[in-house]
Amino acid sequence: MVRYGPARPDLVSGGGFRNLASVSPITAIILGAVQGLTEFLPISSTAHLLIVPLLLGQDDPGAAYSAVIQCGTLLAVVVAMRRDIAALAAGFARGLRDGKPLGTPESRAAVLVIVGTIPIVAAGFALKHLIRGEARRPEVVLAAVCLGTLLLAAAEFVLTVRARRGSRGRDGLAGVTLLDGLTMGLFQVLALLPGTSRSGATIASGIFTGLDRRTAARFSFLLSLPAIAAAGILEAWQERRAIFGTPADTAAAAIGTLTAAVVGYAAIRWLLSSLARHTLWPFVVYRLALAGFLAAWLFGGLSSPEVAKSSGSGESPTSSASPAETISRPVT
Repeated sequence: MVRYGPARPDLVSGGGFRNLASVSPITAIILGAVQGLTEFLPISSTAHLLIVPLLLGQDDPGAAYSAVIQCGTLLAVVVAMRRDIAALAAGFARGLRDGKPLGTPESRAAVLVIVGTIPIVAAGFALKHLIRGEARRPEVVLAAVCLGTLLLAAAEFVLTVRARRGSRGRDGLAGVTLLDGLTMGLFQVLALLPGTSRSGATIASGIFTGLDRRTAARFSFLLSLPAIAAAGILEAWQERRAIFGTPADTAAAAIGTLTAAVVGYAAIRWLLSSLARHTLWPFVVYRLALAGFLAAWLFGGLSSPEVAKSSGSGESPTSSASPAETISRPVT
């Protein structure tokens, strides 16, 4: 997920760095691995970055920390997609030189990446307070997980109907049209809702407009570059005092970022290879399980690890609140 706007530590669970010194190296590795794996697999990175700290008995590290370790996934995209990036950059430069920015498939794809980024940047700044506040409430995350699941399932049904008609969808970046880029850019706005999954929404969008799975994922990853770069750099600058406040703070951010880069690279390579042969249904099933877990956590009486620990020790728990209250607890 992509996040924009200044940190607001007074808002629901979404402020800046709460206390990076409390993020141990092991926790930073875990969060970085979760970020790298879930940023590109269509299962929602932000939902997992909200849940995993709870399972570890810790607070949500905040939207700013999540955005900064996204710089690791940015590096992963650049390395994994370096040939495509070089081709698009060269094609765009030639297109500008010749006065034909849409004259070649590479130049056209580069322009579509730029145009497709505009909606999420505009929406991110316009809705920044909502994104950092109420949008991170667990009920909203659950609804967004369900929405993203429906999008992936619908995309697979579209592919099934298309296959019965003898069509596999357009393959390769040369087949990406203006409609594909604009629609994918609009669907990318859904990434501002934690739980939707940026990659899931954009891959589904590409399939809806006629791309095959692999090409939709390929263009989705390229489209992520400006958005992830803008969010990560903005958050890093705004939270620079927290990030570099102490050696422990810097280490927590660096470890999480590097881990996200390594795991993210592996996730990209695996997904592109997998989608050439397999469907999105395993991700639909996983997201249904995730939604069920969230629903049970919120409404079925499941306790967080922190609650269970305090109950077992006979302490008067500070975490006796509901999971929703635990996630939404204001920063103190």
